[in-house]
Amino acid sequence: MITLLDYGAGNVRSVINAIEKLGETVKVASRPEDVANAEKLVFPGVGSFGNMMHILKGKKYIDPLKAFLDSGKPFLGICLGMQALFETSEEAPGVEGLGLFKGCVKRFHIGKSVPHIGWNGINIKKPSRILTGAAGTEKFYFVHSYYIDPEETDVILTTTDYDIEFVSSVQKGSITATQFHPEKSGRPGLELLKNFIGTAGQTSMPPSIHTKTDLAKRIIACLDVRANDQGDLVVTKGDQYDVREQGAVRNLGRPVELAGRYYAEGADEITFLNITGFRDFPLEDMPMLQVLEETSKTVFVPLTIGGGIRDYVDRGGRKYTALEVAAEYFRSGADKISIGSDAVLITERYLKVGKKEGQSAIEQISRVYGNQAVVISIDPRRIYVISPEDTSHPVVETSIPGPDGEKYCWYQCTIKGGREGRDIDATTLARVCEELGAGEILLNCIDRDGTNAGFDIELVNAVKRAVSIPVIASSGAGCVEHFLEVFEKTEAEAALAAGIFHRREIPIAEVKAYLDEQAVVVRR
Repeated sequence: MITLLDYGAGNVRSVINAIEKLGETVKVASRPEDVANAEKLVFPGVGSFGNMMHILKGKKYIDPLKAFLDSGKPFLGICLGMQALFETSEEAPGVEGLGLFKGCVKRFHIGKSVPHIGWNGINIKKPSRILTGAAGTEKFYFVHSYYIDPEETDVILTTTDYDIEFVSSVQKGSITATQFHPEKSGRPGLELLKNFIGTAGQTSMPPSIHTKTDLAKRIIACLDVRANDQGDLVVTKGDQYDVREQGAVRNLGRPVELAGRYYAEGADEITFLNITGFRDFPLEDMPMLQVLEETSKTVFVPLTIGGGIRDYVDRGGRKYTALEVAAEYFRSGADKISIGSDAVLITERYLKVGKKEGQSAIEQISRVYGNQAVVISIDPRRIYVISPEDTSHPVVETSIPGPDGEKYCWYQCTIKGGREGRDIDATTLARVCEELGAGEILLNCIDRDGTNAGFDIELVNAVKRAVSIPVIASSGAGCVEHFLEVFEKTEAEAALAAGIFHRREIPIAEVKAYLDEQAVVVRR
């Protein structure tokens, strides 16, 4: 029996599913006594340090947690659950952690994108039973903006490199904690959890030891999900955002089955974009919540969900905030949420009032769950101009002239599935959303969608220069060379595709094999 401490923030369903897949039973702690009586305790933390400690204190978990940590019983902390073991965090000045280990939690101040999102390796510093069976070359999934800085070096189990070398896991006696997410790290993560659950295995070092690790470029499979004319939930694909063919919605498969296939083929993440029109509000869209629940039982890589994450008023007049809507998605198995059209409206409001108001969906969700949980999905199209003076928006000098030979263009943001253009450009939108608390940009391109002509390199570079958070390139992939091109010609951290994967034109494994041959770091 494994006891899991769920203090009410983030996706704990995937941790439960991973442990249950390994044949163990999970008891979710619902009161302080459950922590005190646990034999083995897992503490997955998601969100912000201050909010976590506030909730733990309010629910009276602090004292039983400290007592458990002193008991000598097995403990596994994950992500924020590891950071909680230290004394303080720069994320929440003045807020005390559990103080089991001396040291503090610091924010990354580096030359690379923050948050640190994706698959990275570990430099193993000492033998550990929890790494039994590891080859030493595995990559694990990270998503964080803060890292621990222990005063006592003997607690360090592994480090990882991301511009600097930081501590990525600690171990002292029966206490183990990781910055990375085992439940989202595929087979290596499941092996680590299996070692924690079991009692067999010897303390050992793996045969291969990293001296330096590299963050892999991510390959993401995207599933546009909507109800077809018969009311069935299907995966579809647009051609410049038109999902109908000969009058009917394109049906490329069932979402749970496709997600499982992409996991088996090596997808680093899976994104669901719910493009069904909501007649009331998304918490009544039970099939989509069920898709997440079912997918998270067998898919152990990150899941992102987008569509309808905003404030709603139901038929009975009750108001639901975007935070409440997002919470339901997280509880159903999502790791990140994606905000599209509403991000445009939020940015327009910000530019109008000239300051943060604290009430937007971006601000609410990132405040509770952390900025790494908020992805902004941008849907721009090119607007060509003869001269930069012809528009107030920032332009790029393009190598792809317009219909009348125009040498400049700007990228107009759209809403409502690309049907309505707004007077705001993609770089401004990305910059403002980062300021409001977003942690990642999913950069689509209406002009390239469904064309198989390759990613819009000029767009990716323009947005990448405007922000310091990770950028996912999307729209236009038609061959393996297009993935190489976007990684060689831009600083994008990930590339996303849909149709070519759905139709089996290019398997994910083929993309990764080609990139590996070209010396691009990928997870294999």
